[in-house]
Amino acid sequence: MRLLVSPMNMEEAHAALAGGADILDVKNPKEGSLGANFPWVIRSVADLARGKVPVSATIGDMEFKPGTASLAALGAASSGADYVKAGLLGVKTCDQAEEMLKAIVRAVKDLDPKKKVVASGYSDYLRVGSISPMLLPAAASEAGADVVMVDTAIKDGKPTFDFMGEKDLADFIELGHSNDLEVALAGSIGFPHLETLLRLQPDIIGVRGIVCGGDRRSAVKEELVVKVKSALER
Repeated sequence: MRLLVSPMNMEEAHAALAGGADILDVKNPKEGSLGANFPWVIRSVADLARGKVPVSATIGDMEFKPGTASLAALGAASSGADYVKAGLLGVKTCDQAEEMLKAIVRAVKDLDPKKKVVASGYSDYLRVGSISPMLLPAAASEAGADVVMVDTAIKDGKPTFDFMGEKDLADFIELGHSNDLEVALAGSIGFPHLETLLRLQPDIIGVRGIVCGGDRRSAVKEELVVKVKSALER
């Protein structure tokens, strides 16, 4: 399992890298679960991480606007992101998911075929009226994406595990792998959840709050990244 840590500025990026993060995921928590950061921040983090670890960048909790999403994806990829992550918040059907992701994939892969696209759904999809994450792997694979992810849309302290049980998450991972996708799990993950994640063995675990001392609005702390990384390597 690779540990993805989400810094929002250079100070946090340094802490995440020093703590042993496998992927630096540039986001802006002020603008939502998968809030987009600024191109210059992505560029600076990419310069820091070059030759060390890959960089991911979120492009927002998107409405169903394929053109807007593709342009945002191109901006993130052009700024140095190796992974471009889109939250499909306003997507409600498989057809919409596929159309949106095809636009994002084309924008990113036309720039550089080696860059990867991450399709993120939400474990709490029922309370935000979004598409079920169980429907995403097939759509993401058909669109040519590389990674499928589940996160929480509303950051109120309720983790993904409150909305999807261990069997649900195991099924999600199996669906992703059967569609030749990598699978990432995120969503207010805490230390009590790490044992379950060790059993589930997703490809990537995404965190922020746990390495900020429990408050995602605080700052990423190197020693907490080390602690999570060590727990996952047991």
